[in-house]
Amino acid sequence: MELLIKNARVVDSSQDCIFDVYINKGIIYEIGKDLQKDCEVLDGEGYILSPSFIDLHSHFREPGYTYKEDLLSGSRAAVRGGYTAINLMANTKPVCSSMDVIDKVLEKAREIDLVDIHQCASITEDLLGKSIDHLYQLTPKVRFISDDGKGVSNSRIMLEAMVFAKEKDLTIISHAENEELVDIDTRLAENMMTWRDIALSKFTGCKLHLAHVSTKEAMKDVIDGKKQGARVTCEVTPHHIALIEETKYRVNPPMRKMEDVNFIIKAMQDNFVDVIATDHAPHSVQDKLNGAPGISGLETSFPVCYTKLVEEGHITMNKLSELMSKNPAKIMRLNKGEIKIGFDGDLVLLDIKSKYNLDCSQFLSKGHNSPFDGKSVVGKVMCTIKAGRIIYKAKTDKNEEWISK
Repeated sequence: MELLIKNARVVDSSQDCIFDVYINKGIIYEIGKDLQKDCEVLDGEGYILSPSFIDLHSHFREPGYTYKEDLLSGSRAAVRGGYTAINLMANTKPVCSSMDVIDKVLEKAREIDLVDIHQCASITEDLLGKSIDHLYQLTPKVRFISDDGKGVSNSRIMLEAMVFAKEKDLTIISHAENEELVDIDTRLAENMMTWRDIALSKFTGCKLHLAHVSTKEAMKDVIDGKKQGARVTCEVTPHHIALIEETKYRVNPPMRKMEDVNFIIKAMQDNFVDVIATDHAPHSVQDKLNGAPGISGLETSFPVCYTKLVEEGHITMNKLSELMSKNPAKIMRLNKGEIKIGFDGDLVLLDIKSKYNLDCSQFLSKGHNSPFDGKSVVGKVMCTIKAGRIIYKAKTDKNEEWISK
């Protein structure tokens, strides 16, 4: 598969220049000016060409909850949003506690062949918080373990899991929320669990990734842990940096105060935030009416983040690429996230002049649950490229929207 992208503004974490990019056999083979190749040519003039986005934290609901989302609908939503690699959480039915369940997910994802799917295993068996015995049958296909959706309340169990993860070079993704306190005060629940898990990570040497950090106190603990040498990374979500608690939209953890948002953005500017992750959590209309927490976020992530962070002058497009592409690729140990010779040809064309209102009724995801419906945004994904193959094109004045599956 060969593809030549011409005259694009190439922007990743470390560059911002007009270049041609040639992809051969799925790999970025040549970058330069006035390249000439006998292959498919994509005109990038007037657009930004960036590494495709990588999501460390998504829920595709398969198996068990496919009325909310499935691997195909989730993958289609991902490529429309500019994503080509997705890390899925384990809270399915049955839970991804066994290689049998995990292998079925990975095999179906390979058959769909839209995005690279990586599947977490649960930290505790069936998310019950009682045993980690199932971890001993995991294969190297699994790189992350997480009980996302709830915290591991038993500190001894979490310690045992971290010891195991250190031995097997796994990363623990922590849903830092103390289940015993969450009904009393969600802020206290997040802050206490964040402090505990960082302390356990320092004690064991385990790689710890903290999901959806939302309070300034939790972020302060992350900063302190990093300064003390803990192997800690963290993510924030688009909704926790673009919205505040007055939004009254149910997510877990909840939206916080403006002072939390401002502190997290400052931490982002100071390089203490590693990743922007969607926590894509689609629901049916009825489940959402019944109070299910979560946002369908893959299709709105880039425009929301570009509008809030870059348009408002908080960070550069280079920094946004680092948070949405380079750093998640590094944490997931993928050969993606930068536009350099030898890296995977997973790229996205972006129109940063496009201004429009989000229409969540038109999502490719089965879940249309989003507080961003009708929001005015700047920045649109025009084309998604995976391994040199165009897999998505947005609607233009000349063409209808197109997706390869």
